[in-house]
Amino acid sequence: MAVILAIAAALGYGLSDFEAGVASRRYPPGAVALVGQVLALGAACLALTFFPGHGPSATALAWGALSGVGSAGGTLALYHGMSTSRMSVVATVSAVLTAVIPAIVGLALGERLGATTFVGIAIAIPAIALVSWQPRLRRNTSTNAGIVLGALAGAGFAMLFVALDRAGRDAGAWPLVPGQAICLLLVLPFAREALATGIPSRSTLLMMVAAGVLGGTSNLLFLGAAQRGQLTVVAVLTAMYPAVTVVMARLALHERWSRLQVIGLFVAAISVGLVTTG
Repeated sequence: MAVILAIAAALGYGLSDFEAGVASRRYPPGAVALVGQVLALGAACLALTFFPGHGPSATALAWGALSGVGSAGGTLALYHGMSTSRMSVVATVSAVLTAVIPAIVGLALGERLGATTFVGIAIAIPAIALVSWQPRLRRNTSTNAGIVLGALAGAGFAMLFVALDRAGRDAGAWPLVPGQAICLLLVLPFAREALATGIPSRSTLLMMVAAGVLGGTSNLLFLGAAQRGQLTVVAVLTAMYPAVTVVMARLALHERWSRLQVIGLFVAAISVGLVTTG
């Protein structure tokens, strides 16, 4: 069940990023992020009705709040990096660290993997890097800036994953509420000026709404996966969300895949099969 929930979370995050990415081409990214966080907070509150767990504990709420710090930091660093640095560098570094850091934390906490699962996770890391790499997308600014911002984004999303995992298996959806509230408060100052640009078109608004709902649902799916399985496994599987974004860009926007991305998608499929089998 944990593997299924993690794959579903990856699907949701990938679709959310696609919708947010397209919307950000038409409307300021800060406003897109704000709308997404508002809806994600609403989804978290609604989830409490169905997944109350054993009620709110101080530990669960504290870890949940920390997950919000990571989510806000990761989102803001990623958006800023995409708009000012080489997109390929930012996307690749952030995606890889999002997978690697939680995997290291999980192993350090004593998680043990079977041989098949270990091989699947080992090849997932380069697969994520290959899928995220887009050599045709270049920026005038230095590669170093992209590496730094990508690392900050990856560290932020890794913090989100680790904190939700540490919130406890009996916390239900409670960790998501303080997490999304903190994230919303941190994103708000960066969206204020963007909202002064006017009301977005109906299609753009629908994309923003879809991104928020999908993002909030994905948080719940990942939390469920982390409560049922090992962090090392569910984090790496969920971190494959760039593959979904790339496929959607191909289907909806007719964007071309590079040879490396095709190889990455193939290796990612093998990795998921190995982890699922393991």
